[in-house]
Amino acid sequence: MSRLITLLIGAGIGAAAKTLLEPGRRNRLRDQAMSKARSGAGQAATTASYAAGKAKGAVATATPSSTRVEDADDVTLARKVESEIFRSPDAPKGDVSVDVQAGVVYLRGTVADDAWIQRLADDAKKVDGIKGVKNLLHRPGTPAPAAEPRGAVHDRM
Repeated sequence: MSRLITLLIGAGIGAAAKTLLEPGRRNRLRDQAMSKARSGAGQAATTASYAAGKAKGAVATATPSSTRVEDADDVTLARKVESEIFRSPDAPKGDVSVDVQAGVVYLRGTVADDAWIQRLADDAKKVDGIKGVKNLLHRPGTPAPAAEPRGAVHDRM
């Protein structure tokens, strides 16, 4: 039995040697190996490029937009002010009107509590991009403060 195994091993080594030592076949094997290596390198580059694109997209999705707050229009600023001043669940949402003109917030309406009148104005000043706040809020039964004409100097933060 050991002679048979030795014979088979010798035949296998001889066949491999013949395949590798024959010039035409050796060149073909080398070309096939190089082709597979180039194909693998191309696939690796494609996969890396795909992964880089996915990562770049995830970063773009996660980061805030490049629109500067200073460039935001008045309507956008008004919505940001509303989000800030009405954040508290007990804020007097239905009684206060928010208007933004040229970056200046105008708060109008009636509010029963003087503390809320001051708090709403202070919270509006916190919003990025706001140039000033004109607080025209008043208590019920009291006259509304007079709004200054457009173009006049506004309260600055």
